[in-house]
Amino acid sequence: MTIALYVVLAIIGIIVLLALIAPKSYNVSRSIQINKPLEEVFNYIKYIKKHNDWSPWKKKDPNMTQEFEGNDGEVGFISRWKGNKDVGTGEQEITRIIENECMESQLRFFKPWKSQSNAFITVDVVDSDTTKVTWGFSGVNKPPSNIFFLFFNMDKTVGADFEDGLNDLKTILES
Repeated sequence: MTIALYVVLAIIGIIVLLALIAPKSYNVSRSIQINKPLEEVFNYIKYIKKHNDWSPWKKKDPNMTQEFEGNDGEVGFISRWKGNKDVGTGEQEITRIIENECMESQLRFFKPWKSQSNAFITVDVVDSDTTKVTWGFSGVNKPPSNIFFLFFNMDKTVGADFEDGLNDLKTILES
């Protein structure tokens, strides 16, 4: 009985310790330069429906179902999706647009696990015909689920998807 109690307490202690040292937040972003003027690039990326043309997740499930609410390219627009295990189920809502600067949105995932992230796409002038696009998202890892992030590198995994998407965006806009 006493040994079992010590084992249970040790397991609880390990879980608490891991939750304390595990990352409490994440921030992933990638950038690319596109050989098009800033206004043209921003006018394309602020429309979430157009993200289907270059989204790495649309490639992972071309058969995912989507529905939309509101006016695309405006604050309050919501895109909902249901897909396979690679894309899950969730929604994205535009929360802020600063014309020719940034589009911010909230990502709400329902499956395979519940989470919420703040996403953004920014544009910066490199020169009159070149635009730097930065795409990213950030969020909070709540204990004890943050323990998972000791073994999962969000930056490496999602960053690779961002790089693929940005490369496709570049190809589309420069063609």
